[in-house]
Amino acid sequence: MASFDWSTLLAAGVAAAGLGGTTDSAPAPAHGYVWPLSPPPAVVRRFEPPPKPWLPGHRGVDLEGGAGSVVLAAGSGRVVFSGVVAGRGVVSVEHAGGWRTTYEPLIDRVARGTAVGAGTTIGRLDTAASHCAPATCLHWGLVTGPDEYRDPLLLLGARRPVLLPVG
Repeated sequence: MASFDWSTLLAAGVAAAGLGGTTDSAPAPAHGYVWPLSPPPAVVRRFEPPPKPWLPGHRGVDLEGGAGSVVLAAGSGRVVFSGVVAGRGVVSVEHAGGWRTTYEPLIDRVARGTAVGAGTTIGRLDTAASHCAPATCLHWGLVTGPDEYRDPLLLLGARRPVLLPVG
């Protein structure tokens, strides 16, 4: 009986199903990254890639948080944006390889140009601008290229199971 590498099979299934939300074939670097909230939060809404870049989708995950919760950089990098977009405080951290993680809505944000390590405080969760109202949540995104979004949970080694027929 043949032995199967289930992780490779699952990764191939995810790619074939288009669940990565991008045409980028580079694997997610699932090491050196941490949850942006501590303790690890519940995922309130999962990543839902749009069928086309210009169509609606959910280009990140919503993580359950509390008012004023400390938000952490998921990985080492440099803050390339810290400002307000559409009334929400946003921080974007660029990591090795050009990938960026985004965090919103934040108050007390770190400044643009700040070098951060995995687990470094980059701001606090703002309740006033939360799109999960009346609850508070962190919208965490992963951008791998122009108009290319992926599920940020991939950075933590999370994978969606894909069941394939036997034979």
